[in-house]
Amino acid sequence: MSQCFIEDLGNGVQLEMVSIPEGSFIMGSPQDEPERSSSESPQHQVTVRAFFMGKYTVTQAQWQAVASLPQINQKLNPNASTFKGANRPVDSVSWEDAVEFCDRLSQYTGRPYSLPSEAEWEYACRAGTTTPFHFGETITSELANYNADGTYGAGVKRTYRKETTPVGSFNAANAFGLYDMHGNVWEWCIDDWHDNYEGAPTDGSAWVDDNDNLSKNQGNAVLRGGSWDDFPYLCRSASRDDFFRGERGFIYYTFGFRVVCGVGRILQ
Repeated sequence: MSQCFIEDLGNGVQLEMVSIPEGSFIMGSPQDEPERSSSESPQHQVTVRAFFMGKYTVTQAQWQAVASLPQINQKLNPNASTFKGANRPVDSVSWEDAVEFCDRLSQYTGRPYSLPSEAEWEYACRAGTTTPFHFGETITSELANYNADGTYGAGVKRTYRKETTPVGSFNAANAFGLYDMHGNVWEWCIDDWHDNYEGAPTDGSAWVDDNDNLSKNQGNAVLRGGSWDDFPYLCRSASRDDFFRGERGFIYYTFGFRVVCGVGRILQ
């Protein structure tokens, strides 16, 4: 069973953090993976230090609890989400909003919270697997929330829900004990967008232009995991998204995030 700790955010709202062990993995997708993108190349070995990651994406209840804490750099809309529900993931939040959430949470708890690096995200999603999804070669709507009007590999069309689902709705945690890594909402990472992995860090750290002041970085950031509105190929472990929507201030109803804690990276 995965180790974890729980943050008490007040009024009965808790944030469960799961221990992700240190280890190495091959980041990116192989050339023969169906519907891959060139941005997932070249594959490269990355060694990641141990950290903690949210068992689920941040929920609306958690978002509202932290949005009520003292402002650090910018205001937060406590009712940001399009699809309402305390246990649904928060959606319609920008990268800048997510960073502010992490800053407030860090100040409140005294622990270093941030968005994950892209390498941390993929390592945590794969949980030791090398298949397109942590549960295998294909995906079904019994395992995740995505646009199941589309298929992947040997998969078949199933239920396209057209909205978010409460976190942890599917009995499909990966080997690290994380839920909803494929689909439901896109998850912001801290990294600047790069068109491929040429020159990417191999130590699991964020690939950014300004390591000393991450919250001030400009340009597009990275989104991972796909969403309820995306075809399955975009929900793969290796899939990366920036599009025009990766702009840090952009808000969209498929965007959410989860947090990580540890390894000495506190946003300025």
